[in-house]
Amino acid sequence: MATEPVSSVVEKERVSTTAAPAGEVEKDDSLFERFAWLYVFFRERVFRDDTSRIIRALWPTGKPPAETRVMELGCGPAYYSCQLALRFPEITVLGVDRAARQLEWAQKKAHTLNLRNCTFESDNVLDLSHADETFDVLIAARLFTVLPDQEHAISEMHRILRPGGRCFIAEPRYAIWASLPLLAMWLMAALTGMNSCCREPRKAKVLSGPDFKGLFASQPWRQLKTWQDGRYQYALCEKG
Repeated sequence: MATEPVSSVVEKERVSTTAAPAGEVEKDDSLFERFAWLYVFFRERVFRDDTSRIIRALWPTGKPPAETRVMELGCGPAYYSCQLALRFPEITVLGVDRAARQLEWAQKKAHTLNLRNCTFESDNVLDLSHADETFDVLIAARLFTVLPDQEHAISEMHRILRPGGRCFIAEPRYAIWASLPLLAMWLMAALTGMNSCCREPRKAKVLSGPDFKGLFASQPWRQLKTWQDGRYQYALCEKG
């Protein structure tokens, strides 16, 4: 098994994970850490599965070139990382997220599926640790619903993509639908006496169609396409 042990992933967490004293809450605590299992439920059982849509958009022939390097940003429990790694063993997939508990779930899933081409590490999408022009494909789903400084995240995506590389982004269109996992996690926080425990907002951020397109247009893509489908909107960008 080529993936790192869970302990290695946790040690890479760039945000402090030092335990707070009893009765106190860490300043930079996260719902996605405290109630990782609840977010995993939404990702596995409630959210739309866009795997086929991702493949059609990125690889119209149905198959990526061998040794394609893929990164899933804000991977959480690595739903898409594992799906793509399982379907295409000739590519390598890296899932990144800030939440150590989400990465533990991701590692367990990859281990269960015996994936040798899928790894995970802690990283901040606003300040990625990877060098310029190092990935062929980037994917992200529901990344911007809780992310500050969205334009800077797009800049980081553009920076680490190789020339000719592409990114595929999926975002919910409606605040109520997008907020369901946050509402559920905040409710659990209230029930367990942690009403003010975490940094996440009470309601998800959503972008209008024009704002969504404008966000990606902040970078000099060679090609940019955005579209809507039901409760979701999508962007496909290609770097020149």
